[in-house]
Amino acid sequence: MDEVLVADGLTKSYGDVEALSGVSLSVAEGEVFGLIGPNGAGKTTLIRALTGTTTPDGGSASVLGSPPGDVDRQRLGLLPQDFRPAGRLTAHELVSYYAGLYDGGRDPADVLAEVGLADVGDTWYENLSGGQQRRACIALTLVNDPDVLFLDEPTTGIDPAGRRALWTLIDDLADRGTTVFLTSHSMEEVERLADRVGLLNEGTIVTVGRPDQLVAEYGGESRLVVRTASDADLDGVSLPGSLSGDVTDDGLTVYGVGPRQISDAVDALDEAGVVYESLVWKQPGLEEVYLSLTGEQFEAARPAAAAAVGGEK
Repeated sequence: MDEVLVADGLTKSYGDVEALSGVSLSVAEGEVFGLIGPNGAGKTTLIRALTGTTTPDGGSASVLGSPPGDVDRQRLGLLPQDFRPAGRLTAHELVSYYAGLYDGGRDPADVLAEVGLADVGDTWYENLSGGQQRRACIALTLVNDPDVLFLDEPTTGIDPAGRRALWTLIDDLADRGTTVFLTSHSMEEVERLADRVGLLNEGTIVTVGRPDQLVAEYGGESRLVVRTASDADLDGVSLPGSLSGDVTDDGLTVYGVGPRQISDAVDALDEAGVVYESLVWKQPGLEEVYLSLTGEQFEAARPAAAAAVGGEK
């Protein structure tokens, strides 16, 4: 497939804060590419560089074979993370207005139906629920039937049912050949949608790969997280030879636990007389991959960087 998005050594600084530190990546036609990283990692700055809304200090980028600033805007769709359209327009009026900005804009009713808002087209934007507002914003990015779609945290504030409906929509867009560049704080969302994912930390791409490949290589073992009372005596727990465990501040984490080994771990707790408050079995995922490669919990933020660039994500 042809590469429709290319970043080559992109750098960008805001004062003393380096938001991008030599970022290089490429995205193929029809691919859903997921970008994950904590607040302040540089995700929004990278989107701005790729869409031509900010000028990088160094490196180069191309979109559909041209510099970002030269691309026909009718071929792009962009949903910023913080986007507030006019509140006193109805959903239908908003979509109609944005459709009118393009040659051959799509029928507003069709677009509203596509994002699940057919029944609230006559409702003012400010009176829509938070999830409905986000869906309306996504509708505005689809009125020109873009070849490349940039979505910055698209499902923030959307209920689980609405989120899954939008996942299906993104799948359908990719199946029709639309290239989707997605940022998200939801590991589940990225694992579900992305053909490939890039891990961004402190302005640097740590790795890029298919979610399943990254989890297999860096995710580690499945584990059983045991929450106990603070005074529980865990020294007497004798785990079967195939399992290992670490005592934590609020209990015990047992590693190497597959579904069939859960009962073995529970038997060991019972034999040691340990009373537990909860048991949670966890399979490795992208969060564990991020921790393995960066040494940081995914939720960790960089307050200084975020403040310096006005809430950069």
